[in-house]
Amino acid sequence: MRKDRGSVGADGRRSVQSYFLEMRRMGVRRRRPELKRLKMTQSLSHIRNFSIVAHIDHGKSTLADRLIQTTGGLESREMVEQVLDSMDIERERGITIKANTVRLNYKAKNGEDYVLNLMDTPGHVDFAYEVSRSLAACEGSLLVVDASQGVEAQTLANVYQALDAGHEIVPILNKIDLPAAEPERIRAQIEEVIGLDASNAVMISAKTGIGIDLVLEAIVERLPAPKGDRAAPLKALLVDSWYDTYLGVVVLVRVIDGVLKKGSRILMMGTAATYEVEKIGVFGPKMKDVADLGPGEIGFITASIKEVADTRVGDTITEDKRRTAAMLPGFRPAQPVVFCGLFPVDAAEFEDLRAAVGKLRLNDASFTYEMETSAALGFGFRCGFLGLLHLEIIQERLEREFNLDLIATAPSVVYKLYLTDETVLELHNPADMPEVTKIEKIEEPWIRATIMTPDEYLGSVLKLCQDKRGMQIDLSYAGSRAMVVYDLPLNEVVFDFYDRLKSVSKGYASFDYQITDYREADLVRMQILVNAEPVDALAMLVHRTRAESRGRAICEKLKDVIPPHMFQIPIQAAIGGKIIARETIRALRKDVTAKCYGGDATRKRKLLEKQKEGKKRMRQFGKVEIPQEAFIQVLKVEA
Repeated sequence: MRKDRGSVGADGRRSVQSYFLEMRRMGVRRRRPELKRLKMTQSLSHIRNFSIVAHIDHGKSTLADRLIQTTGGLESREMVEQVLDSMDIERERGITIKANTVRLNYKAKNGEDYVLNLMDTPGHVDFAYEVSRSLAACEGSLLVVDASQGVEAQTLANVYQALDAGHEIVPILNKIDLPAAEPERIRAQIEEVIGLDASNAVMISAKTGIGIDLVLEAIVERLPAPKGDRAAPLKALLVDSWYDTYLGVVVLVRVIDGVLKKGSRILMMGTAATYEVEKIGVFGPKMKDVADLGPGEIGFITASIKEVADTRVGDTITEDKRRTAAMLPGFRPAQPVVFCGLFPVDAAEFEDLRAAVGKLRLNDASFTYEMETSAALGFGFRCGFLGLLHLEIIQERLEREFNLDLIATAPSVVYKLYLTDETVLELHNPADMPEVTKIEKIEEPWIRATIMTPDEYLGSVLKLCQDKRGMQIDLSYAGSRAMVVYDLPLNEVVFDFYDRLKSVSKGYASFDYQITDYREADLVRMQILVNAEPVDALAMLVHRTRAESRGRAICEKLKDVIPPHMFQIPIQAAIGGKIIARETIRALRKDVTAKCYGGDATRKRKLLEKQKEGKKRMRQFGKVEIPQEAFIQVLKVEA
């Protein structure tokens, strides 16, 4: 016989179902245990929001791994190296491309429970925008410095960004277990170069786990707690957003004031769009649902948002009915500085390329694209990037994740053209440049570059900067390392500067830059003609003084990579109607006189004349096939 739900058992106790049925009748709803467990109970004084900043390969991601492991964020069997680097390309190259966040629970030595929100940031100059928005969501930073290499260019750039954001800085010397480690010298270097007190720097080895407990205690004791008012209207910073196949757009938020609850109607103040919050959670580093997010907390929300473009990074989120008075200052959107064309090798793959760039755009708002056509390469896209590494990463992801074969045209920067009719144009593609008679002046972007190099390579570095039309601003020393500050035209940097810098310094020099302003320059458009036909994919703007050497180098490279045809092929570099460099690919020659055994010499001459006429006609109507390698090789030209 089935027991009634409201009945009492043989031991006189009421059944569990009966208890919850009665609770429901009384209006008390059953809570999910996981929401109760993860609901924030600590006060603001028990929260710490911090980011890890450092130069490339100084151990940011490895330190993040050890912090996650030590606090029990993941079990030992779930741990992998660079656990926060989710993309395969990040792990293979050993670099962080996307800033990631994780929430850790830590019981300090004083017996108190703390919530630590960690943001691991990229170290490469191309992804500095990821660093800036991560810093805006935190109150403190861990400055990681390699105990053998010391302060590098990106160390300076990132720590100054953190100081500008008002952060408390905790210096950490990593890799102290290496034989080449010199912690005392590096400690003095931090104080001398950065001006930061490093007397209480934490000594660690992130790889072996030495000193990780000291890092956790330093976070709790030395970094400030966030401030905020739980009773105030909701004010939250939109830190990041990306597209998830199942959830739609996922938005990473940092709550400043108020409480963000599931089911509440929110307003994006920058775009004036309203949404209903469907899911709230944190990364631990796995996604975990929570009941709400209060002041000082970092988590994610989903709200049936269809496009990442609808969620502007740096925007302020508030409640639709109870709005906050003022928006947060936010931060500047990422501006593409390098442009290049991406074309499929097989024209039939154009639609696949269109779908691929659309999907990548969903997860990377700094990547821009628009359709373009080329006489030589057909249909493709003009894409904007934050730098050459960003370009390389995007191209590799398109080829790997979407199985595409691509040709990339010569990278170009954004020029400002002042025309005679007083209009100003932004030129992304040199092939679109108007006639010279319509242009009054051209301005190009300049950068302020900081280069740190061992003293023995200083001469080679200075010569490289001079060759690139650089202007020296400053030269100082930190021990045996020289710090050089140069103003350089970005046009000269995007080609091969980074590779050549590493080459002349045996890999020891580090480089960081920021765009400063636009300056007038004597720039000309150089066209490459193959068999008298301009190849618009190879058109570029160069300084007049460098045009001849660059043109000659490209012609020589093309001569080596374009295979011989049945007719002679001239390769020319031209500025307007003036040819400044030329190379010729000799024709493949068939021996037409092989069948002549003796006889009159006029017969042989007649056959040779006939062959010459045929080659002339063939050259007039023949099409030169330029292989994909030719475009790639031209990008590596050193002129």
